[in-house]
Amino acid sequence: MIYGIGTDVCSIARMRAAVERHGDRFAQRVLGESELREYARRLAKVEQRGINYLATRFAAKEAFSKSIGLGLHHPMRWSDCEILKLPSGQPTIKLHGALKAWCAARSLRFLVSVSDEADTALAMVVAEVFAAPAS
Repeated sequence: MIYGIGTDVCSIARMRAAVERHGDRFAQRVLGESELREYARRLAKVEQRGINYLATRFAAKEAFSKSIGLGLHHPMRWSDCEILKLPSGQPTIKLHGALKAWCAARSLRFLVSVSDEADTALAMVVAEVFAAPAS
């Protein structure tokens, strides 16, 4: 059963401006530990790839917060929601701390999609309630 759906569109130029204004502090506020490592790797290779990565993660976290109906209020914290990739390349959401417990208490799981093109990043998240398999 669908619990909620969230979408977000993010300007990549806006992300670049935030990084130029605040440096690493901005990325450290938005990204979790695993995301920060990937961001640094991409930024070191081609700066624009790092900025695009940050923008897609920002959009996905905004979409996630909308899908669960909390916005950016407790227990939703940027770094407690990581948008990672499975070995297949499929994006997935990994939760931490109080946010993980809050979602588990509601039996929520998530589907996420991210994309970027030119100067826009887009994300969509579907939150669904799942039932444990019958024993």
